[in-house]
Amino acid sequence: MTTAAISTEQAVLEALSTVVDPELDEPITDLGFVRSVLLEDDGVTVHLRLPTAFCSPNFAYLMASDARDALRLVEGVGEVRVYLDDHHDSDKINGGLAADAGYRGTFGSEAQESLDELRRTFRVKAHTAAMERCIEAYLKRTGLGANEIYRLTLSELPPGKYKEALLRRRMDIGLSICPASRVFVDETGQRVPPDAVPMRLRFAKSVRISMEGNAHFCRGLLATRYADGETVGGTPHITDLRTVRSPR
Repeated sequence: MTTAAISTEQAVLEALSTVVDPELDEPITDLGFVRSVLLEDDGVTVHLRLPTAFCSPNFAYLMASDARDALRLVEGVGEVRVYLDDHHDSDKINGGLAADAGYRGTFGSEAQESLDELRRTFRVKAHTAAMERCIEAYLKRTGLGANEIYRLTLSELPPGKYKEALLRRRMDIGLSICPASRVFVDETGQRVPPDAVPMRLRFAKSVRISMEGNAHFCRGLLATRYADGETVGGTPHITDLRTVRSPR
């Protein structure tokens, strides 16, 4: 395989890895939702799959649409075609994507909110879970009392994957990442007052546990649904049928 072929495949997979399940806040590549990738002279075709045929069509559309948008940013990839397989709304979603109809154009009166509103709802949940992970780890490491959490700033959090994830989620919803910013805030960036900390911390923990539990459950459902020999985890099946491979 040529260097150009390898770099194109890697670029495609890296683009897909930026797409996250909005409810689980994990990359679709890690979850096994990318079924296959086909590289041809005129473009790339990607097939997605989900744990069940009745997964929320809103989530399904969001992931398929984000995958298409991410792939369109890959230099020299050509035409991008993304299909959702084995879902009760596959025809509707695939048709909407092919026509560039957008979320409301795809679902019509069923689209009760805009795609931006839907996206923000789940980004706020992802921020809540990331914030709780950082706080929980900090409490365990320092022994700080929960009643002191309201004072905690970003500069006091140790570097690592939890902090990196929190900073990304803050940027996603427009919150400051200034080191002096408070860690425990609501979705508007307002500090949680001391008397509200215990209840809000319990709520944040429930959001995080729910997301992690759902991710584990979805992996199990996906493995069961496609237990016929298909690869469920790891790198999706990639087929390269290109006859011309120009250096990038």
